[in-house]
Formats: sequence, C-alpha cells, structure tokens
Amino acid sequence: MISKWMKIGCLALAMAGSAQAAAETYVVGAGGTYRPFEFENNQKQLEGFDIDVIKAIAKAENFDIKLVNTPWEGIFATLNSGDRDIIISGITITDKRKQMVDFSAPYFPAEQSIVVPQSSKVDSLAALKNEKVGVVNSSTGDIVVSDVLGKNSTAIKRFDNTPLMLQELFEDGVSAAVGDVGVVKYYIKQHPEKQFKLVPDAKFERQYFGIAVAKGNTELLNKINAGLKKIVADGTYGKIYQTWFDNDVPTLPAQ
Repeated sequence: MISKWMKIGCLALAMAGSAQAAAETYVVGAGGTYRPFEFENNQKQLEGFDIDVIKAIAKAENFDIKLVNTPWEGIFATLNSGDRDIIISGITITDKRKQMVDFSAPYFPAEQSIVVPQSSKVDSLAALKNEKVGVVNSSTGDIVVSDVLGKNSTAIKRFDNTPLMLQELFEDGVSAAVGDVGVVKYYIKQHPEKQFKLVPDAKFERQYFGIAVAKGNTELLNKINAGLKKIVADGTYGKIYQTWFDNDVPTLPAQ
C-alpha cells in the first residue's frame, strides 16, 4: 500500500517535473521565405533544413521548441526583447553580429558556387571572364562576379531570384551562374533533369551559418552546442543534409 507521504512525494516530483518541462520550452524565431532553409508549407507551418536541425538539437538535449515565423527585419531585436529565445534563419556569423548576439558553433558552410551545365569546361572563377554570367541582383554572387568582369559589364545578367537565374542558365541565356551554395544545391536536387554541376573556387570566402541566442545566455547556448555535437556525431545531421541537398555532407569546424 502506498502511504500518504509517498503519494505527496510523488505528486511533488510530478509537479516539479512539469515545471521543469515548461521551463525548457524555447521560442524559436525563423524566417519563412528562405527556401530551403526555412519556409512555410501549405499548412502555414515552418519547414526546411534549419527547422529540421533545430528540432534534432532539441530532441538530443531533451527540450521543447515553439516555432514562430519571424520576418528577417528586426529578427535580432526579438532576442533582446525576450520575444524569442533562439533564432535560426540562415544567419551568417559575422564579427558585427557577434556584438549583438551569441552564436552557436557553425552548422552550415555558407559560400558562393559556380553553376554550369554538366558539359561545361568552366573550372574556376577566373574562367568566367569570357562568359555570360547570371547572378541574383545585389547578392554576394553579384559582388564577386562584378569584381571579375567589372560592375558595369554587359556580360553580367542580373535576376530577382535564384530559380529565374538557373532557368536562364538552362535555356542557354547565360553560360554560368553564381549563387548561394545551399540554395543552388537544393534547386539542383529538385531539378535533376537540368543536369547542372557545381564548380567551387578557393577565392570564394568561406563563411558559416550559426544559431543565435541573446547575449550572455550561456546556459541555452551550451545546450544548443551540445545538441549540435550529438547530431553530427550520430549521423542525424548528415541525414538531414542529404534530405535537402546532396550526399556531399560538409565537415564542420570542431564542435
């Protein structure tokens, strides 16, 4: 028979457990317009590579998350105001941003890449000098190609987004394109019939995406880093990457 005091003790433990669970539910802000990293599906729910990563980290560290679609403009301010505990939205780690927020270890290599048809002989950034090249207007790719061909070069064709740029490449309107490697890899995975390939170049600056928390929130940051380390080690990260991109899973900096 369970005594009165054992019942009270069990009830107290249950209540403590419930309070702990509530304390470990974090509000995650992510944009809904950066496919394939985070975007809204037909049910207005967030999905994407970033979403899968933060869900896996939460599972690995036994905390819950509440996803909230958060416009890019002002997303960092939501951490300082306390409206969000975590933001993950294809955020490139920079020294300037480090002054505003604390970043996790890198979870995605963010760089530019050249895209060409499988039959193309273009093998470097320098080889684009005699080619018509597509870029997304005002993007990092635009800046890089402008440095090679000249900002006002008529050989540069600028587009509003990556799908338009790559459709033009498919239709031979340009002979190469330069864009964000993650967005481009996703497009290639979705359109294998177009038979594109990527051409890397050492001159492209290697940057990384990071998960951000409010400045000084070391406890939460440690949980995120621990979870990221676990999902990389057990292969979960690799499976997520392959789902959205390709089998060339990157080696991340030491976790």
